[in-house]
Amino acid sequence: MPLSDVKALVFDVFGTVVDWRTSVAREVTAVAEAKGWSVDAYDFADRWRSMYQPSMEPVRRGEMPYRRLDDLHRESLLALIAEFDLKGLNENEVEHLNRAWHRLTPWPDCVPGLTRLKTQYILATMSNGNVALMVNMAKNAGLPWDTILGAEPARNYKPVPSVYLTGADWLGLAPSEVMMVAAHNGDLAAAQALGFRTVFVARPTEHGPNQTKDFKADQAWDRIVGGMDELADSLGC
Repeated sequence: MPLSDVKALVFDVFGTVVDWRTSVAREVTAVAEAKGWSVDAYDFADRWRSMYQPSMEPVRRGEMPYRRLDDLHRESLLALIAEFDLKGLNENEVEHLNRAWHRLTPWPDCVPGLTRLKTQYILATMSNGNVALMVNMAKNAGLPWDTILGAEPARNYKPVPSVYLTGADWLGLAPSEVMMVAAHNGDLAAAQALGFRTVFVARPTEHGPNQTKDFKADQAWDRIVGGMDELADSLGC
């Protein structure tokens, strides 16, 4: 099916659209300076992110009902505060730090590139982030989504098929009319298996020096680009 049939672009967000690592480390640094902590902010950010996938697995396996990512992030944060032996945060300060994920900064190409893409396509998230997280992030960063799709509407987490399929259904579109955009080959493979079109966006610095995969596309996706501006060019926006 030609790409001319694509009506909507749906986006992975963490790592693809926003630079979570630098953003979280910035927030941790600010708290550490205020509290007098000696902590490697990037190490803290990496450890927090390393707990992301494991925290969602019980939901994917059907062992517990859907819980919002904000709640999973908070549980991971409390465990990390104990692990790093950090003292002095009250409940409000814990909540503020947990909401660092609501204040992530986009990669420089994203706002201008997405703004161009929006002139011809419906733009939506296809993220494991909950709706409030995605909305607040968009307001903070100027991300021009038309709607928020992904985990919370489907009550599950990618790569469970219902997450992608619920998004297409809510848009009133067939999967073949929706293009999944991600910096992660596994995310694209899951979407492609359901009939979605695919775009790989290279983000080789997402995990900093700890990145071990997704440096490049591992197969011939419909588009392979270095940023949202390049994607807009390739789609004639």
